[in-house]
Amino acid sequence: MKRVLALLALFFLTGARDPILVPDVSQHYIEIGHDFNGTALLLFGAILSPEGTRAAQDYDIVVVLEGPTRPIVLRQKSRVAGIWINADSATFRSAPSFYAVASARPLDQIVDDRTAAIYELGLRALQLSPSDSIDPGAQARFSSGLVDLMTRSGLYHQDGHAVTVTGQVLYQARIFLPSSVPIGNYTAETFAISHGRVVASAISHVEVRKLGMDLAITDFAQHSAFLYGLLAVTISVVMGWVAGRFFPLV
Repeated sequence: MKRVLALLALFFLTGARDPILVPDVSQHYIEIGHDFNGTALLLFGAILSPEGTRAAQDYDIVVVLEGPTRPIVLRQKSRVAGIWINADSATFRSAPSFYAVASARPLDQIVDDRTAAIYELGLRALQLSPSDSIDPGAQARFSSGLVDLMTRSGLYHQDGHAVTVTGQVLYQARIFLPSSVPIGNYTAETFAISHGRVVASAISHVEVRKLGMDLAITDFAQHSAFLYGLLAVTISVVMGWVAGRFFPLV
């Protein structure tokens, strides 16, 4: 809601002279099979004047690729008597399963903290709201821990030198999706920024999906969880019996 209100305010304050963004992506569908090792997604487009000609000035372009949101439980490990155990935990209602932001220069040189928070531009500006009441200090610690964990797993990424703009018209950015990228519908949102203000935005869509046997297994696990678990245990028992039968310990 804050983002919508901000865009409406910009429209009434600046009139119709703001640029028009025409975005696109190199792949609207990314199919994941057993041999999927990740892929680089090209996000590109044009910056035009309202008349459809080249924009009259340079704009900072920021591209955000965000995956489907989901609840995430984060647990803090503590060492007690030489043993690592689960201590405090926090549940986030709707954390992005994937988040990557690309810009031509560091975000702190493009927007201030308030604007970054409104549009969720950058890892520090992600709105990670816990589902339960939590101390502000603990919330900040768990939020930072979640961002760090997702960054180290390759699912969160921020690059301040990944966007190129040619002739004030064409822009492009490459964002890498690792092999562990979650399936679902992704939004690729492009922002045009002038003197620290977002003056235009546009959205493209990307779908990440499994195919073949991987799709069949995923559907089976999601729609028949009990049978899937029972089958997994059965296969493990059978494989253990086969290994013991044909490869006995000496």
